[in-house]
Amino acid sequence: VAYCTHPVLSGAAIERITNSELDELVVTNTIPLRADAVACSKIRQISAAELLAETIRRISNEDSVSSLFME
Repeated sequence: VAYCTHPVLSGAAIERITNSELDELVVTNTIPLRADAVACSKIRQISAAELLAETIRRISNEDSVSSLFME
């Protein structure tokens, strides 16, 4: 599994992903995916909305943002 926060999948990227040994590429929805990327069974898109909303809320309230990324 590989992860990509801002999936600019240009050129032959989809073909390379499809033909790779990669099981899955998890990407965020920060930019629209091309139709061939959406159709690619190895690509799973997740929403960044909740994380972005919580980040904005914390900044607005002067709370810690770094704690969002600690386990």
